[in-house]
Amino acid sequence: METDALRALERPKGLPFRIGRIGHVALHVQDLARSARFYTEVLGFSVSDVYGEDMMPGGAVFLRCNADHHGIALFKADGAPNESSGQHHMAFGVGTLDEVVRARNHLRAHGVPIDFEGRRRAGVQIAVEFRDPDGHRLEIYWGIDQIGSDGRARPASEWKGAPSLEAAIADPVVGQDTTLQDPTLLRTERVGRTG
Repeated sequence: METDALRALERPKGLPFRIGRIGHVALHVQDLARSARFYTEVLGFSVSDVYGEDMMPGGAVFLRCNADHHGIALFKADGAPNESSGQHHMAFGVGTLDEVVRARNHLRAHGVPIDFEGRRRAGVQIAVEFRDPDGHRLEIYWGIDQIGSDGRARPASEWKGAPSLEAAIADPVVGQDTTLQDPTLLRTERVGRTG
């Protein structure tokens, strides 16, 4: 593609969601402790949560530089192809829960396979995860926990994983309002998938 053609690319009119920011980046690292020390002691990030081996092979560390639960997540590299180091995933924040549902519906309508939808644990954001044409893992999310001035993250006892957007919406975590502005979004999705 020529440079002029690349410059002419624009956001499509009528896109049903708007990415508001790059929310966080998750990285595969060779030595979890070494990388966590670098991000805390050299760059000044704070640890929000840690996964031990019992939660994820190799563990994980979630770090923040502002009130968002995490801006960087570190996952122990397992040595598998494309996972020995480098990016685990990159996440984009949207302003409303409705936009996450619309993004999922839009991705499906464009034939983009969904790797995961719902709510994971630490950070409790509601998200849809998928891949770009080169296989990079991407996430569109809403509702990531905010860390207050006391520096404490939500206790793990309040995390609630959910295997779908519908399940995450039906069973919110403490303090997370999952009321959709347009409740017909889920009904429209069910009809679209069965029809």
